[in-house]
Amino acid sequence: MGNLKQKNIAIVGVSHRAEKYGYKIFRDMLSAGYNVKGISVRGGEVLGHTLFKSLKELGIVPDMVITIVPSQVTENIVDECRELGIKEIWMQPGSESAVAIQKAKNHGITVTANACIMIEKGMW
Repeated sequence: MGNLKQKNIAIVGVSHRAEKYGYKIFRDMLSAGYNVKGISVRGGEVLGHTLFKSLKELGIVPDMVITIVPSQVTENIVDECRELGIKEIWMQPGSESAVAIQKAKNHGITVTANACIMIEKGMW
């Protein structure tokens, strides 16, 4: 994993709604000093940060992707990660599926699943 604070991290599934995990994780990682970019199919802005509509739109290849989306969407995100050469993905609880995990492993992408990044990294 290395030092997460030094990584460029893309969070897929950032929400505009404060009660959603996609909002809370983005907010709390930002305030903890992580270098995070938000991805939301809606685009727009959250907490003063522009949200990108896809990983391709970022303009950089993040070191790691965190998914907070339905498992079927995560399966597509894994394909995008492979296309872009992203080597690490963290599937938040509920966003993982056996298919997404196997797909990532088949593409040589390091997967973390069945663990909340916020709890594992002591932010919550």
